[in-house]
Amino acid sequence: MQIQRLEIPDVIVITPRRFEDDRGFFSETYNESTFAGVGIDAKFVQDNHSCSIQAGTVRGLHYQVPPRAQGKLVRVTSGAIIDVVVDVRRGSPYFGQHVKAEISAENGRQIWVPAGFLHGFITLQPNTHVAYKVTDFYDGGCDGSVLWSDPAFGIDWGVSEADAVLSDKDAKAKPWQDFDSPFVYAPA
Repeated sequence: MQIQRLEIPDVIVITPRRFEDDRGFFSETYNESTFAGVGIDAKFVQDNHSCSIQAGTVRGLHYQVPPRAQGKLVRVTSGAIIDVVVDVRRGSPYFGQHVKAEISAENGRQIWVPAGFLHGFITLQPNTHVAYKVTDFYDGGCDGSVLWSDPAFGIDWGVSEADAVLSDKDAKAKPWQDFDSPFVYAPA
């Protein structure tokens, strides 16, 4: 597996090797030992799958507060996304900063998003399928969203607010200034 730490080093892009022949390819997308070797010592408890019909669909910026905070291993099984991750760990040298990565079925990349980060993505193609493993169970009482287009982040999503396809939850998400982060930076 190829490992790339992004500008916020706790966020990691993982590109599994593909073994191709005339039938297609085979790829090992998760191996506990390999992941632990690069510092991802996660126990996954739930797999999720989303399908976005339209290109320009934005999902995020989502989080789950403790005690149900989630780390996520995200990959695309069909289509393509720009994945966006914002550090919201109080005391982090990267607090309020974001990183982005293109994740697609074609490039085979995955992104590791630890707990303590806002997470979202925009679809680049119609009928994009995103599969992700999470480290804690979904809990509606711990679920939240920060406004994806908040200018304080300076995120270039590649789509205007008027053209983005949003859920009601994401359209009505709280602004960054109203988010009181429960996450605290704990250097390794």
